Amino acid sequence: MFRNITPVVQNLLLINVVVFLVASFVLPVLNQWFALFNIQSEYFKPFQFLTYMFMHADFWHLFSNMFGLLIFGPLLEQFLGPKKLFTLWMVCGVGAGVLYTGYSVYQYKSLESKVLTFEANPDPEYFNKLVVQNRGYFSPEVFEFVDAFSRNPEDPIYIERAEKTLQAILRLNVNQPMVGASGALFGILIAFGMLFPNTQLFLLFPPMPIKAKYLVGAYAVYTIYSVMINNPTDNVAHFAHLSGLIIGAALVYNWKKDRNSFY
Repeated sequence: MFRNITPVVQNLLLINVVVFLVASFVLPVLNQWFALFNIQSEYFKPFQFLTYMFMHADFWHLFSNMFGLLIFGPLLEQFLGPKKLFTLWMVCGVGAGVLYTGYSVYQYKSLESKVLTFEANPDPEYFNKLVVQNRGYFSPEVFEFVDAFSRNPEDPIYIERAEKTLQAILRLNVNQPMVGASGALFGILIAFGMLFPNTQLFLLFPPMPIKAKYLVGAYAVYTIYSVMINNPTDNVAHFAHLSGLIIGAALVYNWKKDRNSFY
């Protein structure tokens, strides 16, 4: 595996590992500087559209992304050439960040509208609905408050606490950053599936062979499903994964139209 590693893949692996080690053990503040925040957050900086893809939440997050790059990247680099492989990685990564940011702004605006609706008409049932929809932000104790609020719907103390709770959700939502090279990796995956659709891959779990087009297709279906259900307890940025797939597919489709562009 390591004997066949190509230059761009090797450099990307090295950069990601070094940045992870520095951010984990030397300069932890890099996690706040370089992660991608919502554009409405006080922590947002334009360069984060680039830097977020070199940051990772933990070792396993880094390992899964780099393992995917190591498995699929070398053959793609040999076929496309170093320049196009690097372009694919960067465009999919940055593009996924941009599209995800637009998606997160939409989600924030939608949540903000619901909070304003509650503040205009403090209804315990509506508050409970918002809590259920955003339960990933709460500890289980919040449901005890929901019950108490339902029994005291006109109590100004409960209304004030409910409003503060929802405002806290808004702050958490807008200041929740995204990190990782998954958007770029999903661009690599779709490119591999489009260019080498019948290549046999051997899965570890379950241990069985599968053609690349079916594996990538399964990832795509799962990603679309995850975006649609929008599980509030799921902290994976599935929309960024989907964005990487779409951008990668568009790039490869455009390159395939002109076979002379491969080098």
